[in-house]
Amino acid sequence: MRTKIKNAWILTMNGNMDEYPCGEIVFDEKQILYVGEKSEIQAEVEIDAKGGIVLPGMVNTHSHASMIPFRSLQDDCPDRLRRFLIPLENGAMNEELAVLSFKYAVVEMLMSGITCFADMYYYVDKLAQACDEMGIRAILGETVYYEPTCDAKEAYGGLELGKKYMDSWGKHPLVTLTLAPHATNTNEGTIFQKAMEIVKEHNTILMTHAAEMDYEMKYFKETYKLSPIEWLDSLGCLNDHTLLAHCILANEKDLVLIQEKNAGVSHCISSNMKAGKGIAPLKEMVAKGIPVGLGTDGPSSGNTLELFSSMRLVAQSQKTKHHDRALFPAKEIVKLATIEGARSLRLDKQIGSLEVGKQADLICVSVDAPNMFPMYDAYSALVYSACSHDVKDVFVAGKHLVKDFQPIVNRKKIREELSTSMNDFRRIAKEIEKSL
Repeated sequence: MRTKIKNAWILTMNGNMDEYPCGEIVFDEKQILYVGEKSEIQAEVEIDAKGGIVLPGMVNTHSHASMIPFRSLQDDCPDRLRRFLIPLENGAMNEELAVLSFKYAVVEMLMSGITCFADMYYYVDKLAQACDEMGIRAILGETVYYEPTCDAKEAYGGLELGKKYMDSWGKHPLVTLTLAPHATNTNEGTIFQKAMEIVKEHNTILMTHAAEMDYEMKYFKETYKLSPIEWLDSLGCLNDHTLLAHCILANEKDLVLIQEKNAGVSHCISSNMKAGKGIAPLKEMVAKGIPVGLGTDGPSSGNTLELFSSMRLVAQSQKTKHHDRALFPAKEIVKLATIEGARSLRLDKQIGSLEVGKQADLICVSVDAPNMFPMYDAYSALVYSACSHDVKDVFVAGKHLVKDFQPIVNRKKIREELSTSMNDFRRIAKEIEKSL
């Protein structure tokens, strides 16, 4: 079925950064058919954008979506990951809770204009089924960890689980399964090498946290006299199949390696600043042409699963860090949330820009709210004025998943089921909090 959106300020995010202040876009469930000023192509469905901004769906390059139940728990706890989050996850997370939390997270992402995301967690075969059911595009990595986890009884058990899921799931038009060794300091080198071998066989990406923690950097310096990035490279695990989350503490030598090996980076400014970890060298990454996308991190870390606040924080943090108001104009920030995010996930041939032949992953941002008037520059409005509640319509592969601000799935039902499933989780969380 063909859909036409008219009277839209279209930001294509293509190579020329073409935009049409009063444009039209026509698409079906296979591809985009037309982008421009006015189309003669007939469509079964016509939507009047009424001056709203139409742009590619946003790409969230790093998340832990199933961690919804952890949101707002011990946000100010020092060393929160090791003292609180991991013990609670091991004691309270199960398949049912992971899936219901994941569905709720997908609703939140869709309603904020995210049409594609990369995720690291557990039970990824069940999470993939949820993605298929809800119609969102995703790359899901089974977490590999040096200790037993909620879905693996043995250390590094996620490696075999993930491989099994990858082999059995097959090729899906929207969902890709992969492996996600948790971090450079929580996996042995041989595990990374085995994971990379499997990932290359399936032609997808390996996701991991890297150059994020002070204690991680100290460990590699003292043990190997290398940085975590150099260590990955020495293993043959830094290449165009690698997606590095954070890289807050990456130095110039690290960035040169990332550039030379064409690895991707996910920049998670909200969670990084909340945890007081620092501000990643984004200016230097972009200057080197490294594929960098924006990530929300998990709802326990960045709290919200939307990229509007991240776009604003990226601009403000980099301008402040470098004392340069002209740095990272709004147009460049929107690129990070769309086409550059797709490039970091190796999906830029399919999504990330509005071009004929690409998949119709796109959103319409309303300009009716008080915060969106007046609008002289659509990019500036998106970065500095817009919020997630301004997202009016969302399409993934041409399918209308958010209509007039509302998701097509029953959001209330999912929330009620999730809340009931969280009873044991709440009890265990209170017990762990008492021990802090």
